[in-house]
Amino acid sequence: MANAFFEVPAAINEPVKSYAPGSPERESLMSCLEKMKVESTDIPMIINGKEIRTNNQIKIHPPHEIKHCLGHYHYGDKSHVKQAIEAALNAKERWANTSWEHRASIFLKAADLLAGPYRDRMNAATMLGQSKNVFQAEIDAACEMIDFFKFNVQFMTELYMEQPESGEGMWNRLDYRPLEGFVFAITPFNFTSICANLCAAPAMMGNTIVWKPSETQIYSAKVIMDLFKEAGVPDGVINIIHTPGPVAGDVCFAHPELGGIHFTGSTATFKHIWKSVGQNIDALKYYPRIVGETGGKDFIVAHPSADRKALATAMIRGSFEYQGQKCSAASRAYVPQSMWEEVKSYLKEDIESIKVGSVEDTSNFVNAVIDERSYDKIKGFIDRAQESSQADVIFGGKCDKSQGYFVDPTIILAKDSNYETMVKEIFGPVLTVFVYEDSEWETVLKLANDNEYALTGAIFSQDRYAIETGAKALENAAGNFYINDKPTGAVVGQQPFGGGRGSGTNDKAGAKQNLYRWVSPRTIKETFVPPKDYRYPFLG
Repeated sequence: MANAFFEVPAAINEPVKSYAPGSPERESLMSCLEKMKVESTDIPMIINGKEIRTNNQIKIHPPHEIKHCLGHYHYGDKSHVKQAIEAALNAKERWANTSWEHRASIFLKAADLLAGPYRDRMNAATMLGQSKNVFQAEIDAACEMIDFFKFNVQFMTELYMEQPESGEGMWNRLDYRPLEGFVFAITPFNFTSICANLCAAPAMMGNTIVWKPSETQIYSAKVIMDLFKEAGVPDGVINIIHTPGPVAGDVCFAHPELGGIHFTGSTATFKHIWKSVGQNIDALKYYPRIVGETGGKDFIVAHPSADRKALATAMIRGSFEYQGQKCSAASRAYVPQSMWEEVKSYLKEDIESIKVGSVEDTSNFVNAVIDERSYDKIKGFIDRAQESSQADVIFGGKCDKSQGYFVDPTIILAKDSNYETMVKEIFGPVLTVFVYEDSEWETVLKLANDNEYALTGAIFSQDRYAIETGAKALENAAGNFYINDKPTGAVVGQQPFGGGRGSGTNDKAGAKQNLYRWVSPRTIKETFVPPKDYRYPFLG
């Protein structure tokens, strides 16, 4: 029986390994990747701790090598969704009543397992299944996931310690119950760490989960489930299903025990989820907590005083790391006329040095986009720009899907600030630049602000007055705002992540704000000597 207030280990961001040529971590990871690539992996669903296989098996191919098969996963149907919900509900009472320090211990163990014996497997799976280069895999699948586990334990203890004041003769308390019902986690392909966190954050607070990963992330999702199991997550607490999104949604959104939804994905899908829950609200026992991080059309706005080389570097890194498949990736840039030619020369020099290809060649900065549908969409934007009188493709533009889904880093120069690639989400390695007259600084800030999304954005300036003007003008344009830095790379515990407008509910993954969404506080007032006469003094 616990009779102490426990102090958890202090959360410290996981150091990022360099994977430099000749380093032991590089040799270890590439050996693991080579071994995993030749294995044929069988991936069942996991419901109540049991492996569920079906006759419907789907092959998994690396996006950068589509003729190679990594294995297959077992595709489910509506019956498996119902089984997963039942398993989550059956596990709920015991898990919710498990002491918080034991829930914390499980995820602290998961962090240490990932920092050690699981690091290579998690990174290699992300590289093979999602076509991330070694560095992008390390900062995501290893470091950020470890940070999510460790910092969320720290945030959980801080949350539980928040208590109200008590007046004379009474004791006021708050306890933080998990939500009633189950939480439905719907996760994307682009960040392995986000997939783990969308399950782990509500589970840490005592909730039980039905998890539907993206079909293009199932390969690394298996490693996450292996990690959870070895860390000690009990059967039924996190259940993974492989079904079409509409099939899972039709069951979950109408289920009376739906307690919450933790989502990262497209804006259109999130709007559909919200609408579906609203239409089914009379059949639900609770008002579900709906937490979502969705799309972005992230910007860089340069002032005439900006450091030109730093600006060009931010445009390259912010736009083309992980093929621009980050919700935070820079997708539009506003550059003053006076510096454009110099900035363009830096961009040209960098783009000509970028190599594109397989993750197995660690000299490749850019790898493949996730699948053929994404490839075709991105290529469509590039093709239309090449034919348009309102835009010019000034760098890149090459697309090839004969071996893998490769799109070269592409920069489009827009003559119209409302050209489609300046306003629509592309989710690929495409940056569109609009060049403005130097005197139009405040006007261009209004252009940057006028967008349906509000996830990330950056301004570059060496003029503090201009920085202040930009920060105020763009205060609602980005939930994560950067000054003289690229608009990507938020770190857990340092830059809580999330945005508003069409970019989501801004519940800040990697911060205590997110954990509040997965608890239902109860206020308890205890009066030590209660009154025994209804009459108040004013009646005398």
